[in-house]
Amino acid sequence: MFLRSGAMLAIFSYFLWGITPLFYRLLPGVQPLELLSQRVLWSIPLLIFVRFFLKNRTRVKAVWADKRSLLLCLLSTSVMAISWCTFTYSMTHDLVLEASMGYFITPLFSILLGVIFLHERLKPAEKTALIFVCAGVGYQLYQYGSLPKLALMMGSAFALYGFIRKFIRYDLTTSLLIESLWLLPVAIVLYFWLENSGAGTFSTADTFTRICFILTAPVTLLPLLFFTAAVRSTTLTTIGLAQYLEPTIQFLLAVFLFNEHFDAVKGVSFSLIWLGLLFCILSLIRHHWKNTAKAGLGIKPR
Repeated sequence: MFLRSGAMLAIFSYFLWGITPLFYRLLPGVQPLELLSQRVLWSIPLLIFVRFFLKNRTRVKAVWADKRSLLLCLLSTSVMAISWCTFTYSMTHDLVLEASMGYFITPLFSILLGVIFLHERLKPAEKTALIFVCAGVGYQLYQYGSLPKLALMMGSAFALYGFIRKFIRYDLTTSLLIESLWLLPVAIVLYFWLENSGAGTFSTADTFTRICFILTAPVTLLPLLFFTAAVRSTTLTTIGLAQYLEPTIQFLLAVFLFNEHFDAVKGVSFSLIWLGLLFCILSLIRHHWKNTAKAGLGIKPR
């Protein structure tokens, strides 16, 4: 029953992403480049194994025939490497709160990309949301004298990754495998460079830490598989609403479990961002109800 409910799959995938800070607390202080290297090295065999059981996977001939998607995978994995390194740095250096902000503002970066590159028109609610998000980030700049750079890097990189993935025609597992294969030479070089320089910890780590390094692959990929299943069996409105579960959980973990610093400035900044997102959520729900009503009347929704 659970696997047939697209809404529950979406909620579960974002719940898993939301609690990932708990996993990375097991690897405090580890270098993001080492985590990236280990994740790539262990993801490839896992993805090959998973892909073997998929019926609707992109065949090898089709992969080679679609050179455009192949090159786009190189571009997307380069962006994702930046996003993932900033994410793991925040997870292992007590910056979960800033990571939460990054994922709260990701949808707004996605809207901007749509406007700039796809010439999409902003709805009034989206314009209002952008104003509030800019006000929230600007308030931090005014009070602290610096931007929340990590949050902005995470939000923009993840939005750009999602934008690029719109144009890749492979199935999710195949595209993830190709992205990992593009990064494989980098992962191998990073592994030996870190080990030879003494900065790597895998070869000298205890068994538990090594297991955690290996688990970075399923911890990263499992939510994606549930998310893919959700996209196929539920509406984009449901997906859009469920995505805010992840940064909300991360925010609660950062403030109430990890005791990260949360002052009045961050309170005002987050409140402005949340207010902006509220406009987006209400617009999303209104649009969904409007289309549902039109569908009931036999009118084709826009």
